[in-house]
Amino acid sequence: MKIIVVIGRILFSLIFILSLMSHFKTSTIAYAEARQVPAASVLVPLSAVLAAVGGLSILLGYKAKAGAWLLVVFLIPVTLYMHAFWKETDPMQMGIQTGNFMKNAALLGAALLISYFGSGPASLDSLSTASTAEEKKHSIKP
Repeated sequence: MKIIVVIGRILFSLIFILSLMSHFKTSTIAYAEARQVPAASVLVPLSAVLAAVGGLSILLGYKAKAGAWLLVVFLIPVTLYMHAFWKETDPMQMGIQTGNFMKNAALLGAALLISYFGSGPASLDSLSTASTAEEKKHSIKP
């Protein structure tokens, strides 16, 4: 069953890792400016770093709790600024932004779960925990 956790980490992290390069495009920055993101030319590329580091952390299962918090920090402003469906007047755009808002809310929920439970088995975190437990088991106590 460990493979289920690995597959979950892979699927969850892909959206953050695969979108990395789009955050550096001028069209993405211009879209963020149109959505009234302050200092978009700085914050959009910075958001790419947060998303990429957080996504890689969870993918590898290395310091996944910290990586999940990076994604929380990424997702909250992105969701509120980029998918503010309540500001839309066009029904089509309202539907699109509502869907994107709910997708991000689900991603936020998953990131919060990972921030609490960690990366699980078959991860770099579990390897270091196992080696620490093994070292303690074989250490000589005074």
